[in-house]
Order: sequence, then C-alpha cells, then structure tokens
Amino acid sequence: MKIDTKEVDQATLREVWSISEFARLHSLDRLEEERLRKLFGDFASRHELLINVQRPSRFR
Repeated sequence: MKIDTKEVDQATLREVWSISEFARLHSLDRLEEERLRKLFGDFASRHELLINVQRPSRFR
C-alpha cells in the first residue's frame, strides 16, 4: 500500500512547537516551562502543550 503525499491533508498534520517558544508566547513562568520540558523534552505538539499547561485562574 502506497500513500500519495499529494493527497495528505496538510491541516491534519501535527503542529510541533518548541517548549521555550510556547512558554514565551503564553507568558509561562520558568517553573512551568521546566515542568513541560521534563514531561515532553524540547518539543511537543501544540495540543499536548495546551492540554498539559497549568495556569492559575484569571477570574476573581
């Protein structure tokens, strides 16, 4: 079975992020960045990062 790369939907491919870039863009502190780095290494998918990031509540 061959997979034709022209037929692969590019939108469904995983978007891989650098942990440090994700932490900078989402204003995470150093400890949270280190926790994510221990969990995933230097890179992870955007979905994995968003699901596993711990942020304090922003409401009252």
